[in-house]
Amino acid sequence: MIDLQGKRVLLTQAREFMGPALAQAFERSGATVIADAGLLDEPGRPAVLVAEAGRIDVLVAHLSLPAPRSTAAEASDEEWRYVFAHLVDPLPRLVRAVLPQMIERRSGKILLMGSAAALRGQKRASTYSAARGAQLAYVRSVGVEAAPFGVQVNAIAQNFVDNPTYFPPELQALPAFQERLKRDVPLGRLVSAEEDAAFAAYLCSDAADCFVGQVFPVAGGWA
Repeated sequence: MIDLQGKRVLLTQAREFMGPALAQAFERSGATVIADAGLLDEPGRPAVLVAEAGRIDVLVAHLSLPAPRSTAAEASDEEWRYVFAHLVDPLPRLVRAVLPQMIERRSGKILLMGSAAALRGQKRASTYSAARGAQLAYVRSVGVEAAPFGVQVNAIAQNFVDNPTYFPPELQALPAFQERLKRDVPLGRLVSAEEDAAFAAYLCSDAADCFVGQVFPVAGGWA
């Protein structure tokens, strides 16, 4: 049983992608979840969100965006700026806002819900993969910086996890998609949202104090 009793968890973009499953998993573990559904592309918004939340024991940086499908030759400057503004820029703003209180208490968890697109090459995903890679590089760096102060910063890099953004029911019902799972994913199926969210809750518990700046692939063996 994952124990998060008494913990205050700030979850961003809580209505999208993995947000609902994450909120449910943390609440089942006893946490108080501050679920924010807004976008964080405005520079000042992350600091306001953290200030309004008050004490934060756990930050789950859940930043989602449907991946553009441009080829590398097609990807414009505007696409790069848009993807990085939604996936990369909010992350250090959130961390800068929440880290001082965690360092002062010498206790805290920051978990990025990232993507395995940063770990394995994919066609027509250059901007998205680059942004997800920047997230993971940032987590690795901040993780080793924050660890001496009792704060653990880690990331989940996921793909082939059941969620309505990338794997809606109508896609999952297609025989061609089922064949793709058997061919490309050693697990042979999608990781369930509940499995992924439960692992996220574990990484934010006291049982996971030993992990420092680590990236955990959750992709059914794809990465």
